[in-house]
Amino acid sequence: MTLGDPRPALPSLGLSPLSPVTSRADLVAEAIRTAVLSGKIRPGDTLVERRLAAELGVSKTPVREALIMLASSGLVVLTPTRGTTVRVLDADDLRKIQEVRLLLEPWAVAATTRLGSPDSVTRARAALARSAAHLDTVDHGELSMANRDFHRALYAGCGNEFVVASLDEVRDLAALAAVSLLWPHWPTWRAEHVEHEGILKAVAAGDAESAQRLTRQHIELSGHRAADAMTG
Repeated sequence: MTLGDPRPALPSLGLSPLSPVTSRADLVAEAIRTAVLSGKIRPGDTLVERRLAAELGVSKTPVREALIMLASSGLVVLTPTRGTTVRVLDADDLRKIQEVRLLLEPWAVAATTRLGSPDSVTRARAALARSAAHLDTVDHGELSMANRDFHRALYAGCGNEFVVASLDEVRDLAALAAVSLLWPHWPTWRAEHVEHEGILKAVAAGDAESAQRLTRQHIELSGHRAADAMTG
């Protein structure tokens, strides 16, 4: 209570100040996520805490916390027998990812379009340019991350943080499906790039109806391609 302040001092909750190391788990999680979605760490690979800690230059504690965070989003799996492994997607996983994306993403892109966010368009254009730069070199890792960033740029401006959080989780799994299942067998990234150009053009023009329709078509095509890759 300060001098002249009539309000009573609040009782202590017994919490200790957070140290800077607390945020390291987020940084470690992002580093592991990027390695998985770029194809450097493959589905089914075991993630050893000691090795990850040594490569990232941190203690095992933030690594352990990061793996728990990634498990909550479904990107890695924690099991008593095998430890922590990168998720191996099956046909049922792909169906569920498709369902969530079709329910939320077309609406979110249309909402972003209606809100007229210049920042969303700028970030989507930057991601599309990164994708274009790797179409000839066929760097699946870079293409995967650019593809993920493109989609997020367009749905993250929808104004609903709960929708964004849900799409963030399934976009990670969709990116994993592309880099591990689809692209090694089917070179669809050029077709996807053209579809992205159409979606971005509609968003930049403020045409929410077209943006929603094109996003839905794109997700449906992506689902069909992934299903064909698993059965082909």
